[in-house]
Amino acid sequence: MSPISLAKRAQLCKPSPILMLAAKAAEMKAAGHNVISLSIGEPDWDTYDNIKEVGIGAIRVGMTKYTPANGIPELRKAIAEQTSQDLGLSYDPSQVTVSSGAKFILFSALQTIVDPGDEVILVAPFWASYTTMVELAGGEPKIVVCDEDVDFKLTPELLRKAITPKTKAILLNSPSNPTGKVYSREELTKLAAVLRDHPKVAIISDDIYNRLSFESKIAPHLLHVAPDLRDRVIVLNGASKSYAMTGWRIGWALGNKEIISAMTAYQSQSVSCAVAISQQAAVEAIRNSETQVAQTVQKLRERRDFLIEELKKIEGVRLSVPEGAFYLWINVQPFIGKSHKGKVIRSSEDISVALLEDQFVAVVPGNEFGLEGFLRLCYTLEKEKGREAVERMKNFFYALK
Repeated sequence: MSPISLAKRAQLCKPSPILMLAAKAAEMKAAGHNVISLSIGEPDWDTYDNIKEVGIGAIRVGMTKYTPANGIPELRKAIAEQTSQDLGLSYDPSQVTVSSGAKFILFSALQTIVDPGDEVILVAPFWASYTTMVELAGGEPKIVVCDEDVDFKLTPELLRKAITPKTKAILLNSPSNPTGKVYSREELTKLAAVLRDHPKVAIISDDIYNRLSFESKIAPHLLHVAPDLRDRVIVLNGASKSYAMTGWRIGWALGNKEIISAMTAYQSQSVSCAVAISQQAAVEAIRNSETQVAQTVQKLRERRDFLIEELKKIEGVRLSVPEGAFYLWINVQPFIGKSHKGKVIRSSEDISVALLEDQFVAVVPGNEFGLEGFLRLCYTLEKEKGREAVERMKNFFYALK
């Protein structure tokens, strides 16, 4: 045991369960097992060629130095122009900050606005890292459970009930990780009406999947229907999902200049700046990759529909059709309480562990997203791998007693 005690914030911090599962699956694969991973939210296709070429070119011409903490001017300009067009509002490059991935951008935003004891409303099911990020900022996660009865989406009634004098912010994510659900303009209009009654509540809009929308080019946004809330909205996005750039680590935020400046200061004292090469490549992604994104959305739609039809063959599994992102959120509650090789299955985590060990299929348990009895499946893999994964899952579930 170390003679040095850990800080309380370090004791709060647990490893990302999704990355842990992915690492375990990789270890099993390296050991010779035929593992199929439906766990990590990452495209199985490579970064688009035009983006790669710009990144290579940036290295060759020496774009390998420090950049401004808020990002290179060309990238901030491209982000401001794209977001202005997406949301129908005018954003200036001075209202943009860029850093090392959307995950760190969210971390920076929470560190910037949340004080100890502040409550941050999280809509369960939510992305697994939200709770820990809030806690590391000294905040208190205020979890609002949104189950099948409300289509896994926040309602005005639930929002109104969740807001207290301690509420500092609400975190909205549409399309959603893990459900793929997208808020409609009508639903967002009703949420906006509640938020107008609470002018001191900040709105963090996690838009990382907004271009991966099956019903429209850009998913409906709170600022589409309530532009008057713009000074309270911190818009988060990044290059990872839409442009298959997960390893390039580029994320950004737009919003009130005071908040954005404070985030930049925080970033300058922590990670300094995002990688210069990645920033140059991200300019190309934003400016010249819409055709590839449209092709990606079509590919995802086909894979979604295919995997849904395969999953319907498993008696007892329930799911709804996602309108965006690349996840399926499946209900496995009928299997909890059954036994696997003499051991009772008591949770979705038990199911995910047994699936990996018994059938070499990696999925993420619902409890990590704040809602028990579900599994998250990522369908970015090729159809035949998806078919094989579902066949193995069927063998597992039908063997339960």
